Formats: sequence, structure tokens, C-alpha cells
Amino acid sequence: MTDRGDEYFETFAKRLRALLDEQDAGISLFFVLVDCDGSIVGRLNLYDLDDGTAEVGYRVAEQVAGRGVATQALSDLCRTAARDHGLRTLTAGTSPANVASQRVLEKAGFVSTGTRVVDGEPSLTFKLSLAGLSGDRRAS
Repeated sequence: MTDRGDEYFETFAKRLRALLDEQDAGISLFFVLVDCDGSIVGRLNLYDLDDGTAEVGYRVAEQVAGRGVATQALSDLCRTAARDHGLRTLTAGTSPANVASQRVLEKAGFVSTGTRVVDGEPSLTFKLSLAGLSGDRRAS
């Protein structure tokens, strides 16, 4: 069983085409996270790109959850956003009940900025300045 609901998959082809059109137009950027065995274990999105800002979305597979994969992937995405796409600020939102996602955002450097309502539900909001992240990644 999926957490997306049947309706999501009934209209998936149409939704996918719209997302690919967004990527072609430079409004959104979509990435997949591939494990060393070639399996896809997550996805990361930058969407609503506008004037140096974008919203972040991500999801990792259950088999890699809790292992730091989401935090590392999100941190890498932040550097890519700055270096390759000239973004300066990223925002994100998560359910107040999704403590794991909140922790991933905080570990990646995002700070809580308040709440908003998304689809009638409360969402915690986060923000990250990408200043200084556009340089080469160096071992520390």
C-alpha cells in the first residue's frame, strides 16, 4: 500500500508530463538518489525557482531511512543548487508530526522560520542561505 493514494497514480502520466515541462522551463529541477547497486533510493526536488530562491522537497526509501542518507543527499543538493544553479536561498516545509524530516532539515543547516497552511494542513517552514556553499566541497 502507498501513502500517495490511488488518485495520485491514476493521473500519474499527466502529472509526470507537467513536471517534465516545468523542468524544461527551468521552473523546477528533479534529481534521483541512486544507491551503489544502481537502485533508486530517493528523490530530491528544487521547485518554484524564482529570483535565486527555490523550495526543496525530498523523500528516501524506507530501507535507507535513519542512516543519514537524506541528510547527506540534502546537503549535497544545497551545494549543487548554489554552485550549478546560482540559487541563494532554499526553503522547505514539513508536517509538524514529521520529526525525522525536521531533523534532516536542521542537520543540513536549515533554520525554522514559522508555520504556514498547505492544502488545509499546518506545515513548519524552514530556510537556508546558500552563501558560501557554491565553492568546491572540501574534506573536513
